[in-house]
Amino acid sequence: MEAFLVSAGTIATAEMGDRTQLLALLLAARFRRPWPIAAGILVATLANHAAAGLIGVWFGRLLTPTLLNTIVGVSLLVMAIWTLIPDKLGEEKHAASGRRGVFLTTLICFFVAEIGDKTQIATLALAAAYANLFTVIAGTTLGMLIANVPAVFLGHVFAGRLPMAAIHRASAVIFALLGIVFLIRAAGG
Repeated sequence: MEAFLVSAGTIATAEMGDRTQLLALLLAARFRRPWPIAAGILVATLANHAAAGLIGVWFGRLLTPTLLNTIVGVSLLVMAIWTLIPDKLGEEKHAASGRRGVFLTTLICFFVAEIGDKTQIATLALAAAYANLFTVIAGTTLGMLIANVPAVFLGHVFAGRLPMAAIHRASAVIFALLGIVFLIRAAGG
């Protein structure tokens, strides 16, 4: 249960103000069809995080528990700093074609936007740290949905009212605390 809750919480906080959340807002504003967008986010996240999780499991098997906890701890501290840098949506994300359906457009855009994103890297680290890959992927996917589905359904109402700087700072603190926990685990052997 710890792996699931840490994964969901980590990703939900990391996603606040992230480029994929901005992408969710953009797609919702453009297509105004929240259900296919939410479904596209779900499928893209499952595919992307499963790939990251498999790499994380492979990577985790190569390392000793102490070294793995140290790497995950340092990675989470780096994520804390990265979270303080607001994301901007790149021009390549604006290329959603009208010829594709809303679901397929969302799936492709989200999958590509997640490549190398902090939530994908966090998924890789969490999969390396925890033994149950299914639980980590379920948690990270839930975290993405927690952050993005409200943006899809209610984003046009709340987009200008969210205190993004405060959300980024709170996310950074959570990442830093998790990083410290893993470093303490590493120090404990």
